[in-house]
Amino acid sequence: MVDIAERPTRLAPAPAVPSAAVDATRLSIAGRLLGVGGKVLHRTVAIAALAATWEGAPRLGLVDRVFLPPLSEVLVAWWELLRSGQLAEHVGASLTRSLAGLGLAVLTAIPLGLLIGWYRPLAELLSPLLEVFRNTAALALLPVFVLILGLGETSKIALVLYACSWPILLNTIAGVKGVDPLLIRSARSMGLNHLRLFQKVILPAAVPTIFTGVRLAGAYSILVLVAAEMVGAKAGLGYLINYAQYNFAIADMYSGIITISAIGLVVNQLLVALERRFSTWRVDVSAG
Repeated sequence: MVDIAERPTRLAPAPAVPSAAVDATRLSIAGRLLGVGGKVLHRTVAIAALAATWEGAPRLGLVDRVFLPPLSEVLVAWWELLRSGQLAEHVGASLTRSLAGLGLAVLTAIPLGLLIGWYRPLAELLSPLLEVFRNTAALALLPVFVLILGLGETSKIALVLYACSWPILLNTIAGVKGVDPLLIRSARSMGLNHLRLFQKVILPAAVPTIFTGVRLAGAYSILVLVAAEMVGAKAGLGYLINYAQYNFAIADMYSGIITISAIGLVVNQLLVALERRFSTWRVDVSAG
């Protein structure tokens, strides 16, 4: 008598997957990959064309390679700065100043802009003062900041704070004032008090415009800081560019410029992602 446990167990055969379904799945995956590849190619073709022009123009003698070296030489110089630690030191100094000024601008300009946009008497009181300072370029006040605050970190952060405050402040005011009056009347008809109205209607509707100002301020924080670092700084990307120019290290100078562009691109993409996080209710109506 054979023990049941010793009998070989026959596994039921797995159901066969129709070949048509397998082919359809493969075609779907291939289509998605082609779609992603097409989008990547579409977005990088302009950058690739610029890189090819930069590499080819000096080598073909269209421009003087002493003043515009090929892109490959610039990338080699960039790698040497990175490997030596100099680039990390300058980037760290610039990012610290830039993010400090931008953060202070966000913390001060957004609440002030919300108040000015919401309370008309405050807007009428501060409007002449805002018109005066909004038309005063930040770099024009650089000597004033240096005279009052010195050549240290305080003057540079204060200059970035000043430059970043205006796009955030003005866009916040415009965002609050641009809320659809019908939404406000509908919310009031439902019995919302001023605080709940501001929390549930005004602020969410103004978020896209506010983030537009923050993105502009992010670009200003880098550009203004680089100019400030060219005066009385011992570290930073502006100092690196200025020092490389004086010593005729042209490849190092372009390396600093490329780094600034890359940082600006990364900061902008981070702010776009943050805007999408706080604006999940919006519907994208753009074509394509």
